[in-house]
Amino acid sequence: MALQWLSLVGIIWLQAISATNSNFPAYSSQLKLLLSLSQLQLNNLAFASDAGKLFGFFSGMAAIYLPLWLVLLIGSLLGFIGYGVQYLFLVTNNISYLPYSLVFLLTVLAGNSICWINTVCYVIAIQNFPLNRQLAVGLSTSYQGLSAKIYLDVVDVVFNSPSRIDSDGGGAKSYLLSNSILPLVNKCDESSIDVEGTNGGVDIEQAVKDEGVLVNDGEEMGVKVMMKKLNFWLYFFVYMFGATIGMVYLNNLGQIAESRGGSNTSSLVSLTSSFGFFGRLFPCLLDYHLSRAKYKVSRPALIALMMVPMTTAFFLLLNSSNICLYISTATIGICTGAITSISVSTTAELFGTKSFGVNHNVVVTNIPIGSLLFGKMAALLYREQGLTSGNGKCMGVKCYQTNNLTMEQSPIRARKEIRN
Repeated sequence: MALQWLSLVGIIWLQAISATNSNFPAYSSQLKLLLSLSQLQLNNLAFASDAGKLFGFFSGMAAIYLPLWLVLLIGSLLGFIGYGVQYLFLVTNNISYLPYSLVFLLTVLAGNSICWINTVCYVIAIQNFPLNRQLAVGLSTSYQGLSAKIYLDVVDVVFNSPSRIDSDGGGAKSYLLSNSILPLVNKCDESSIDVEGTNGGVDIEQAVKDEGVLVNDGEEMGVKVMMKKLNFWLYFFVYMFGATIGMVYLNNLGQIAESRGGSNTSSLVSLTSSFGFFGRLFPCLLDYHLSRAKYKVSRPALIALMMVPMTTAFFLLLNSSNICLYISTATIGICTGAITSISVSTTAELFGTKSFGVNHNVVVTNIPIGSLLFGKMAALLYREQGLTSGNGKCMGVKCYQTNNLTMEQSPIRARKEIRN
């Protein structure tokens, strides 16, 4: 029992620093200037970070055949290379030229590293807490919502002069450095924690049987069978029009704040990070209390419920008030976090736990697809508004007005899919 709780502490630490792409809005404007990028190119980099999830199934396969400490090490090294090379290019003369295509590929590599760390955390949580997996997964992943805030605080402490951070792209450089180093350092820290059943591959189903309890919410199926099911595609698109929409908004948060005349992007990132934490924590606490009262909540219904305030939040963004911006950002953060947390248990419930590592990484491929579609739409609309202003830079609520209206309709469509 003590080893189980020790493993939970370990994965909480891992999740707390794993979401290295969550601080992208805090330095995206500076990166745009440093690399002389257009808005479309910047949005493509945001997509590239999500595109790493397209290859997330490799981490799921690795978790089946390799020790989890090795899977974790691979993920940390991928992030170290992806962010580290970009950092070296910006601060040293060792790399004189870095083409945009290579920056894109490095960002994909860094984004993929998150999948490896998340897979390890999910597998350990489901394996060690079969009866309370929603609580264990929700509790650990909720700290992933704090990643952006943690990185903001690290940068503020290391570069304690605000002028140093804001000038010469210091913020972008310091975020890239912390993104490359912290996960690797934390991996070395966690290597001393030996989690039972994770030294030489993982069989979740066997681990559950060893605990004396067989949790069989849904039919056990592999990825090929899963992708032939109607439930998979309904779930896939509901996720895309729900949590993924929220992630696309958060990726564009820096540009949205700038277009509305604000310079406090860091405070907005901290706000969404904090509310994302509570959003991820809410479903697991609700599930725990209801289970003690002998009730069970429908996870698809809970996802549909979270989309109601998200729709309202996008509608509020049509108002130019800064108060509406903060309220909307907090609401989108909490709803996105909640849906992300619920989805982990939903995947296991619908498609079983035996191939969970691969199955869930296939489900989250909707994130890069949605990021590409909605992110490119936002960039093209921004560019169109910028061209009408004459200087290519758009200012005001109008920059993202059409985009916000489209995103407002997306959760409504997803709720209809759930009802049908």
